[in-house]
Amino acid sequence: MKGKVGWVEGGRFLAESGSGHAVPMHAKILGDDGSTAPSPMEYVLLGTGGCSCVDVVHILKKGRHDVRDCVVLLDADRAPEDPKVFTRIHMHFVVTGKNLKPEAVGRAVELSAEKYCSASVMLAKTAKMTHDFEIKEAE
Repeated sequence: MKGKVGWVEGGRFLAESGSGHAVPMHAKILGDDGSTAPSPMEYVLLGTGGCSCVDVVHILKKGRHDVRDCVVLLDADRAPEDPKVFTRIHMHFVVTGKNLKPEAVGRAVELSAEKYCSASVMLAKTAKMTHDFEIKEAE
């Protein structure tokens, strides 16, 4: 995996993935109080949520469950001192489908958190990781 991040101006940076996708980043530096994009640490949090959400959908689909949507709401705290690592991350999954069983959704969330989501496993080294879920019946 490769990537590149370049400084644009002020607190603006442009990140380019090895697969050719570009995303803006913004950090409050050099007296730049504006915000034009997520910060690098917001991307770390969002990437972790994305990693877990992908896992939950994949695990449920692989188990032939009729999953229609999956959203993960993220809530995190960071240490007050540098390097300001994440100290707590809570993931609340809202999974929509037809006749989804709580046992299947719970197992998918657990497998993601403990085995498949590399981002979650890495962040669990410094952060207390918690998760829960709710199921919505699809129309």
